[in-house]
Amino acid sequence: MIGLLQRVSSASVRIEGETIGEIGPGLLMLAGFRSGDRAERIPRLVERVLNYRVFADEQGRMNRSLRDTGGGLLVVPQFTLAADTNSGNRPSFTPAASPSEGESLFEALVEQVKRDWSDSAFGCFGADMQVTLVNDGPVTFWIEVD
Repeated sequence: MIGLLQRVSSASVRIEGETIGEIGPGLLMLAGFRSGDRAERIPRLVERVLNYRVFADEQGRMNRSLRDTGGGLLVVPQFTLAADTNSGNRPSFTPAASPSEGESLFEALVEQVKRDWSDSAFGCFGADMQVTLVNDGPVTFWIEVD
């Protein structure tokens, strides 16, 4: 399971011109799933995201988490994160979860985030989405949960 976290001043996701999710300051998480990822690991991923210290404290050090700051969390599915890019000029998606597996895992992720974080918004699995963000820093981290 992959979570690409971006600290944002704001972020939104649109489908066919309609905004389906948006947040102010907080985190945008692009979520990717590999074949063999298990739904029972999703709580651990969400725990890491909510507790990951990427926001500045009074001394300007990254020492505060989303839980500390109370910001928003926008979660967007992105299967391309699971691509194998180690050879050639074209990515291979062999490592990615199947569409049905990925959708099931994303739905489980959405439910877990809704339980754990009220200021949350979501993209739509399988949709052609346009994601807009203002990356604050820029600050971006790759988190994996096996």
